[in-house]
Amino acid sequence: MKPPVLRTGVRWKISIAIAAVGALVAVALSLVVHNAARVSMLGNARDVQMERLMFAQRMYESAKPKTDPKFGAKLNDPALPPELDELIGKKRRGTYVQEHEDGPPDVWAAVPLGNGDVLSLHSPFASRSTTIMKDLDEALIVGSVSVVFGGCALGVLIGGQLSRRLRKAATAAGKVAQGNTEVRVRDAIGGVVRDETDELARAVDALTDALNERIEAERRVTADIAHELRTPVTGLLTAAELLPPGRPTELVRDRAQAMRTLVEDVLEVARLDSASERAELQEIALGEFVERRVVALYPDAVVRVVHESWVNTDPRRLERILGNLLANAAKHGRGPVEVTVEGRVVRVRDHGPGFPEALLREGPSRFRTGASDRAGHGHGLGLTIAAGQARVLGARLTFRNAAPSGTAPGAGGAIAVLWLPEHAPTSTGSFPILQFPGTP
Repeated sequence: MKPPVLRTGVRWKISIAIAAVGALVAVALSLVVHNAARVSMLGNARDVQMERLMFAQRMYESAKPKTDPKFGAKLNDPALPPELDELIGKKRRGTYVQEHEDGPPDVWAAVPLGNGDVLSLHSPFASRSTTIMKDLDEALIVGSVSVVFGGCALGVLIGGQLSRRLRKAATAAGKVAQGNTEVRVRDAIGGVVRDETDELARAVDALTDALNERIEAERRVTADIAHELRTPVTGLLTAAELLPPGRPTELVRDRAQAMRTLVEDVLEVARLDSASERAELQEIALGEFVERRVVALYPDAVVRVVHESWVNTDPRRLERILGNLLANAAKHGRGPVEVTVEGRVVRVRDHGPGFPEALLREGPSRFRTGASDRAGHGHGLGLTIAAGQARVLGARLTFRNAAPSGTAPGAGGAIAVLWLPEHAPTSTGSFPILQFPGTP
């Protein structure tokens, strides 16, 4: 079993990275500053302690007669730390910091006297210095937390900007993948600062331009080939009419007619791909129109008008779409074929094996008929032409499979749904600008 994939945004990844680096730097600097301050303050305390001891020594040695040492100094203190005792054994003076688990450390100073005695002085680390260290530690903690939160905020800001640009780039690339090749990723992401996102956008735009050039070249080649074939195919049909009656003649005429139909379909696809087609609009009663055309094209189909609606569309192109959908249902599906009109929506359903998964996923494509159970014959041009004519009308043509409960996926028949627009395209191919009451 494949383990689940954890998904996180770029924004949070950058935020976490900056916060982690900020926390590491803050902790390291805090430790350095704390240790440096402590060492400096303890060094000053040891110097002060030694100066006091030296003064007490001079006072003790100059007193006549000898008296007890002054300033808290002691002779031969039994609590003298072993480290200082060892140093005194070498006839050297020194200082020592004695740590305690439950309180401030003691600062010792010791010096050997000429008669073999040891004069020593010790006192706790100054409470003021302890307070200063505590305040310093609190300031370092507050500073470290501020650095971490500031790093998070900076990461969210930087990561959010990068994330927005990447999302805009992904949205624009998705539009290009859906066929809107006029979209440019570089224009979509915008922005003043240039970074790697712009390089990605330029690469995607270059790829789009290259694909457009290739598609346009293929379209021109296809159209040129189909156009060149038109004349010999027409001559072939004329010559077939001159053949004597018989089965061979019928086969020749049938194949020649099929070739002519294929050439005309290829030319129509090339015209639709060039986006130069324009609809010739006419207002019609959709239910009545569909009923008359279906009866003429496929008399066995069942037509049901749920709700009549008047639409402004191109009757010739609408008839072409209906004819291709009905032909596809008759050729690849099984009866009964049902046509339903409800307002501006036309549904064509058969009861065959359903549309192939590739068609449902990617839409109709020329010379691809999909699964073998629907691809016994045909060139995949019928649905491609229907989808292209729907685009000219400003309509939307969708495909899905009907799967009744208890049946296998994909069973139950194929359903093509044509959604005619509320506002038909103008003669230029665009849509009219609507004006509402009260607007100039």
